[in-house]
Amino acid sequence: MEQTARLTRTEISWILYDVANSAFIMLVSTTIPIFFATLVEEAGMETTTASGLWGLVTAAAVLILAVLSPILGAVADYQGMKMKLFVGFWAMGLLGAVGLAFTTHWLWFMVIFVAARLGYSACNVFYDSMLTDVTTDDRMDMVSSHGYAWGYIGSCLPFIAGIVVLFLTGMSAQGFRISFLITSAWWLLLTIPLLKNVRQRHYLPGRPGTSRQIFRQVGATFQKIRRDRRLFCYILGYFCYIDGVYTIISMATTYGNELGIDTVQMILALLLTQFVAFPCAIASGLLSKRYGPLGLIKRFILMYMAICLFGYQLDKVWEFWVLAVAVGICQGGIQALSRSYYGKLIPKEESNEYFGFFDIFGKFADFMGPLMMSFCALTLGSSTYGILALLVLFGAGYLLVLRSEKAE
Repeated sequence: MEQTARLTRTEISWILYDVANSAFIMLVSTTIPIFFATLVEEAGMETTTASGLWGLVTAAAVLILAVLSPILGAVADYQGMKMKLFVGFWAMGLLGAVGLAFTTHWLWFMVIFVAARLGYSACNVFYDSMLTDVTTDDRMDMVSSHGYAWGYIGSCLPFIAGIVVLFLTGMSAQGFRISFLITSAWWLLLTIPLLKNVRQRHYLPGRPGTSRQIFRQVGATFQKIRRDRRLFCYILGYFCYIDGVYTIISMATTYGNELGIDTVQMILALLLTQFVAFPCAIASGLLSKRYGPLGLIKRFILMYMAICLFGYQLDKVWEFWVLAVAVGICQGGIQALSRSYYGKLIPKEESNEYFGFFDIFGKFADFMGPLMMSFCALTLGSSTYGILALLVLFGAGYLLVLRSEKAE
């Protein structure tokens, strides 16, 4: 089937979930940390402390899931289990997002956020693995890119609605809470097509075994990944470069807040990132036919290294806007192509378990980046030095991707 063919109903239903859950991660990158900083400041603590605490709580959420991902993936590979686990963690994330709207104490806000982020992230393990169920290898780059692209543009709609509410309420706590509820409703409604139209096509027969058997299965899969030089080098490289990508996404507003950039300017600049990412993500799917997914991933890594150097000296509002555009150009493409390229390398009937390892590498990266930024904020009094440290990770990721390419 040619990549120019129209998207099928199943592919569209899968893509719509990217639109649904991207609205939540948009909040995580923008208004949620701003509201959390307000709660911390109301408790008498400093802005730097808020940055440090937010990095730690983000790290805690992703570390928990990083440990669970391969185990959940091994269970989900069996017939009928993928959708059951997806629905359970989706409900957990959705209820957590709603709960944030009714929490007034910063400590409880942190606890509920961890639950919401855990549910959201666990869903993505099963969602990413559904890519092998909804399309074919020759269409994966296109479908994955459409998922990220429409996720970026679609997430802006509830976000804009929330921003309007915030302006109308004078950036009040009530305005923040209403914006959380708008996003929760969006997440609920746009998940329905996936629940109706997507089914697990590739699976292992029978039922999951005992806990001991599951752990043995996870260990055996890891050994298979280690023996596959191309896959192993790629996933190690992914661990390094995606660390920088996720850190820039999750810590952007806290970093801007620390530099004294106005809240409204930060939100509008990050909204611009989403609009820029939309056409760039779709273009990445098309360009992958000419340059190959790895060729584009390498180019995006080099661009991110330039972004880090620019971010290190950032101290003006217009520079934050330039940074937002640059991140938008790279962000969708590198995430979409990383997912689709990995999907082509793995056995389809074990996609959940393999994507569990993909997620554990991504989540440990997401853990290390915010932790590094928090360490700099709490010990050195500034997150700026953490930006420079990301250069090392991007550089290591580039070299490992090169090794994977040579192993083909």
